[in-house]
Amino acid sequence: MQDMLVKLYDLPDIPPEKKVLRDEGYIFKHPIAPELSILSEWVEKNFSEFWGAEMKAALSHLPTTAIVCLYEDQPVGFACYDTTCKGFFGPTGVLPEFRGKGIGKILLIESLMALKNRGYAYAIIGGVGPVEYYQKTVNATIIEGSNPGIYHNLIRRKSP
Repeated sequence: MQDMLVKLYDLPDIPPEKKVLRDEGYIFKHPIAPELSILSEWVEKNFSEFWGAEMKAALSHLPTTAIVCLYEDQPVGFACYDTTCKGFFGPTGVLPEFRGKGIGKILLIESLMALKNRGYAYAIIGGVGPVEYYQKTVNATIIEGSNPGIYHNLIRRKSP
């Protein structure tokens, strides 16, 4: 999967869906260190072991480099940034039953804004799956020659 480049000085505004979601009881926040175990286990269970490790890295930074979306005090979506590499966005995920509400878009744009506020002019979205989504949402462009990127040669568990 290829990486994509985003101009942080040309980001869209936070979508109006955020206000609607807030009114419905959704909370977007930067988690804090005491939430590390709960959130990393949740990410690992619902998405992947590798993503759980990246959530641990995000919550080991001060300030933390993750944003979560909660509904009824439970996580339903997350995004990490500045974890595996400086200036990288991802991983990110939203539980299937909560997709289509704009949660992922809000997590993406707020994470990219956080990178901009850290002084970056550009961000990289690593190992992108939905290319068209990132092109449409934040005008990301494919970085030619970026496949396999930084995630090649990952150490993996052997199957028994």
